[in-house]
Amino acid sequence: MPLKIDWQQILLHWMNLAILIGGLYFLLYKPVKDFMEKREAHYRELDRQAAGKLEEAEQIKAACQAKLDGAEAEIHEARSKAQQAAQQAADAQLAQAQEQARQIVAKARTEAEQRRERVLRESQRELRQLAAAAARKLAAQPGTDPFDQFLNLAEEGGAHEDR
Repeated sequence: MPLKIDWQQILLHWMNLAILIGGLYFLLYKPVKDFMEKREAHYRELDRQAAGKLEEAEQIKAACQAKLDGAEAEIHEARSKAQQAAQQAADAQLAQAQEQARQIVAKARTEAEQRRERVLRESQRELRQLAAAAARKLAAQPGTDPFDQFLNLAEEGGAHEDR
């Protein structure tokens, strides 16, 4: 053989290479590949769990937002009811105050009317007393003209006092 190639040696090297590749495959490649697949599956599972938790968080957020909107609506409704109640209370107090004012004015009018009547009665009584006193004085002085006696008494000033 001119190139001095030993086919038996080449075949043995090929077999050693095949055994080495098979041994390395089973010892290194397959465990590393399994480890990488498990790791990838683990991260896929974490990603799926995170997506599930994110979806759950979105649902909770939507529920909380709905509750918040409901609470805001309840607050608005309660505020409007409170304003209506306050307005009704203010109207009731105003009506009560107006009624009291009307009663006070009516009472004051009746009292004023009663005082007026009493003053009129007293003045009429005093006028009658004055007229009676004047008549007595005029009747007590005989022989003079009653009109002249009246004028004389009026000029003297204390015409209604008894002498």
